[in-house]
Amino acid sequence: MQKSTIAITLGDPAGIGPEIVAKTFDKKELYDDAKLVLVGDKFVLEKALEVTGLDLKINVIENVEDGIYEYGTIDLIDLGLITEDYAFGEVNAKCGEASYQYIKKAGELAMEGKVESVATSPINKESLRAADVPYIGHTEMFEDISGVHDPLTMFEVEGLRVFFLSRHLSLRDAIDQVKYDRILDYIERCTEAMKRLGLGGTLAVAGLNPHSGEHGLFGMEEVEEVTPAIEEAQKRGFDVVGPIGADSVFAQGLQGKYGAVLSLYHDQGHIATKTYNFMKTISLTNSMPFLRTSVDHGTAYDVAGQNIASEVSMVEAVKLAAVYGPNFRNN
Repeated sequence: MQKSTIAITLGDPAGIGPEIVAKTFDKKELYDDAKLVLVGDKFVLEKALEVTGLDLKINVIENVEDGIYEYGTIDLIDLGLITEDYAFGEVNAKCGEASYQYIKKAGELAMEGKVESVATSPINKESLRAADVPYIGHTEMFEDISGVHDPLTMFEVEGLRVFFLSRHLSLRDAIDQVKYDRILDYIERCTEAMKRLGLGGTLAVAGLNPHSGEHGLFGMEEVEEVTPAIEEAQKRGFDVVGPIGADSVFAQGLQGKYGAVLSLYHDQGHIATKTYNFMKTISLTNSMPFLRTSVDHGTAYDVAGQNIASEVSMVEAVKLAAVYGPNFRNN
């Protein structure tokens, strides 16, 4: 069976990204199902190997097809942006710019069909801002790279899959997004994304208010917006149910009752997945011509360069990319 080709980004050089990426390349089992190509800087990678003490060789390549893709060797597309020393744990414009350029290059490789998926390590918003990078995060970058407006975010942790009706908004503004048209659109888009990933099962829509509003006792959003959207989607043939109280729907999803859950705002789904298993909660960006998976933690400046950061989340991101990546082949 053809192995999935995955581009991995090195992340913010001043954070834990380079060291958890180095540790990820030291996992022999990942090579069974994937070809892993790293996009970054040789200088930064060498520094990470020194921090971690790993005996891995670096094979600098210009094209994805030139890689060796064998355990013990890191095939690196070297952008040559960081060539001199920098401090761990500090906001740095050069590191912010480099982290963005790693992502841009990996996205371009994906759009060219050279890789099927991109697995990203953490970046720092302050460093991006210091470098005048005009994006707040990965999702916005990939939106421009792919040309896909408002790409879907899905979290997965041990079989629980969660989509989000909105992302980085205040809670008050997020509630304003809970509207009939948006919910109906997201039910359709989430269903399409599940099919693209090769997933079956029912999509459950979480309730917004306690006990899904108790028929208007605790808010009218379910009565006026959520339930009518779900009923219309059912009439159109979508396998969707809800609204189901948020205090139970995520547990039911984890037990396998639903294929995925649509969370009605950012923290609702984040809390459910990360409380269950913070390190193994992986973010997937869907609805693009390629798949993007990511750790869902930050640069951890306070421990960067100390060789104590766990690579578990990065490893899980690569594993999911290997599982779902073939579904994005030849797009």
